[in-house]
Parts: sequence; C-alpha cells; structure tokens
Amino acid sequence: MSTWMVVEDEPDIYEVLLAMFEMWGIEGVAFVEGEEAAAWIDDVDSGRFLGELPEMALIDIRLPGPIKGHMVAQRLRQSPALGHIAIVLITAFKLTPDEYAEIMAFSGADDLIYKPLPKFDDFKQRLETVLAQRRTAAAAAAGAANSKPAADAAPSAPEPVSPDPVRRDKSDQA
Repeated sequence: MSTWMVVEDEPDIYEVLLAMFEMWGIEGVAFVEGEEAAAWIDDVDSGRFLGELPEMALIDIRLPGPIKGHMVAQRLRQSPALGHIAIVLITAFKLTPDEYAEIMAFSGADDLIYKPLPKFDDFKQRLETVLAQRRTAAAAAAGAANSKPAADAAPSAPEPVSPDPVRRDKSDQA
C-alpha cells in the first residue's frame, strides 16, 4: 500500500483528503502545522522514523506559524530520504503570476492546485499524473547516474532551508 502525506491546517480538508486516500487504497499521514511536518522530516532524515515513507505530499501553502507550506516543500526537496517524492501545493488564495513562479521555484513543487479542489476523479487523475511524471523523472535520473563515472555521480549537499525549520526534541512529541 502506498503512503501520501498531507500538511493542511483545516480539519475538514485534511479529513476529506485522508478519506479520499483510503478509498484509493492509499495510507495517509497528516500534519496541521509546518513545524510538525519539518520535525517529522528531521526524524525521517535522522533515522528516528522507521515507517513507510510517502511518495507524494499535498501541502497547503498558507499554514499557521513561522513555517509555511512552501518552506515544508523546500525542506522535503532537500531531504536525503524524501527529496524524490511528488509535491503538490494547494491553496485557496489566488496567486499572481509572479507569486506563483516564486513559490514554485522556491519550493521545488511539481504542481499547484487551487481550492476548492477538483472533482473526485479529476483530482485523482491529476495527482496520479504528477506522481507518474515524478517516477519517470526519478527513473531517468537513476539511469543517468548509473551511466556516469562514480566521481561524476556524487550528489552535492543540499542548500539549507531558509529559515531553518524549528526542531523538536523527543520531549515535545508526547
């Protein structure tokens, strides 16, 4: 069974998304704040999370707190364990073309969907298309990396997230 991640502060929306995932045979993991999601990403990267990792993330751009959705997406892209997953941003706010370009470039997201979300089947098809494109790109990159000499295939270190995600220690995870 596949797993997808949701970062959404509106309970009605993340509950609908998780219900859709269940109908599609997909497990869901949900976060309501950017700080929670960033801390979980840190746990994954440090080996403290041993469960199944998501292959897609749906992230609301406008989250409460200092870590907004596009920052969570950027943090995912920089993650050694999660950097390859499909990322779809969602928002109820109409972005100008400049805002759209800036957020997409900053976040490294694959798509942005405006709320209200598309009809059930259209929404599923759009997400599956994004996921298929991400899988194809990953396979092509893996093929290219395998055909290069080892010195050329070495990955570069990711740039730090700006601002740095708030880190939680184990005492905050009760």
